Amino acid sequence: MRRRFRFVAGRDPRAWWRRRTVQFRTSVAAVFASLLGLAVIVSISGAFIGLLSLESVDTRLRTESRAVAANLTGGAAPGRVAGDGIRVLDTAGNPVDGRGTTALRPWEINSLKAGKGVTRSGGTGGSGAGVRWVGRVVAAPSGKPLLVLARADLSAYRDVRTTANRVLGIGSLVVALLVGTATWLAVRGALRPVRRMRLAAAQLPVGERLPLPEADDELRSLARATNDMLARRDADTERLSRFTGDAAHELRNPVGSIRAQAEVAVVHPDPELAQETLRQIEQEARRLSELVEGLLALARSDTATPPEGEPVELVAAARLVVDRSNTAGAGTRVRLTTPLSAVTVWSTPAEVATVLDNLVGNALRYARAIVRVSVLPTSRGARLLVDDDGPGIAPEHRPHVFERFYRAEPDRARDGGGSGLGLALVAEVVRRRGGSTQVGSSPEGGARFEVRLPGRGR
Repeated sequence: MRRRFRFVAGRDPRAWWRRRTVQFRTSVAAVFASLLGLAVIVSISGAFIGLLSLESVDTRLRTESRAVAANLTGGAAPGRVAGDGIRVLDTAGNPVDGRGTTALRPWEINSLKAGKGVTRSGGTGGSGAGVRWVGRVVAAPSGKPLLVLARADLSAYRDVRTTANRVLGIGSLVVALLVGTATWLAVRGALRPVRRMRLAAAQLPVGERLPLPEADDELRSLARATNDMLARRDADTERLSRFTGDAAHELRNPVGSIRAQAEVAVVHPDPELAQETLRQIEQEARRLSELVEGLLALARSDTATPPEGEPVELVAAARLVVDRSNTAGAGTRVRLTTPLSAVTVWSTPAEVATVLDNLVGNALRYARAIVRVSVLPTSRGARLLVDDDGPGIAPEHRPHVFERFYRAEPDRARDGGGSGLGLALVAEVVRRRGGSTQVGSSPEGGARFEVRLPGRGR
C-alpha cells in the first residue's frame, strides 16, 4: 500500500522560506550563489594546478632521460645507466638493462616511443598516487634503437593538489561568508529608507503625502505610487462622506413626509382624506424612488471605471428618446431637429441614453408647451442642444445647476420637481468621455442645455 507524505503547513520548507525577511533570503541566496560559483572556480583551478604539476614532472623526467640518452649514445652500457628511476628497453618493450619487466602494456610502449607521458596506477611505498613514465628513443653505438624511460612517483604531486584544493575550499567558505555578511549589511542599509517610509505612512494623517526621495530610484517610484494610492483613498473617502451626507439629507424629507401622512391617515380614518393621503404618499414614494436611483447612479459613476467606448449614432438615440417622450402622453411636445447625415459620438448607448433622458426630462419638467432637441455635427464630434420655453434659469444659478442636489427653485421640487441629481449625472457622464456641458438662454424663451461629445476616444 502506497503512502503519500505531505508537508504540514507549518513545516513546509517553501512556506518557511516565504516567511523569511527579504534581508535573510537575499543574504542566503548570495551565499549559495557565491558558493556555487567558487566551487566551479575551485574545480577548474584544481584541474589547472594538476596539469601544471604534471607538466613540471614531465619536464624533469625529460631532462633525466635526455642525460641518460646522451650516455648511451656515448657508448655506456644500458645496465650501468639504469637505476630505480631509469630503465632501458628495446623498442618492443623488452628490458635490455638486466632488470625486471616494467609491466607496461604495448599501447603504453607506443605512447612512450611517440614522446607522450604515461601514468600508471600504484606507486612506491604503497602510496597509491601513481607513477609517471616519460620515454625517449635513442640509437646505441651499434645502431640498435633503444627506449630510455624515466619514472617518477606522483605522491608529491598528489600532496600538492590536495593541499591546493583544501586551501581553495577553505578560502571559498570564507569568501562566501564575507559575501553573505556584506549582502546582509547592504540590504539592511538599502531597506532602511523603506522602513522609515513604512513608519511615516502608518502615522500619516488624512490629506498628507509621503516626501519623495531626492534620488530617482525605486524608492522614489514606490513613494510616488503610495502617494497616488493615498490620493485615491482620500478621494474615495471624500466621495463616500459626501454621498452619505447627501443621501441622509435628501432622504430625510420624503421619508418624513410619507411617515407624517401615514400617521395622519391612521389618526383620521376618513375615506376621502385617506384617498388624498395615499395619492400624496404615492407621489412622495415616486420621488423617493427617483432619488435613490439617482444616488445609486452617481455612486456608480464616482467609483466604477467607465466602460470601453464605442461609436454611437446620436441622431438615432435622440429620436428614440423623443418618440418615447411624446408617446408618454404629456402635454408638452418634444421636437427633434437633426442633419440629414448620421452623427457619431464616442461613448456607449447607455451613457447617451442617460444624457438624453435626463436633459429631456428636465426640460419637460419646466417647459410650458414645447421642448426642442437639436443634434449638430462638429469637426470633433457633435453638439446636443435641448431648449424649452419655460421660465429659464437666472444667470446667478447657471454655474451651479450641474452640482448635486442643487435646485434653482427649491420649492418646485415638492411640486413634481426633480431631486437635483439628473443634471449632475449628465455632467459626470459627459466629463468622463472628455466632453463638456453648459447652460444658457434658449431662443424659445426658456433654458438651453448644451452638451459637446467627442467623435472618437481620447
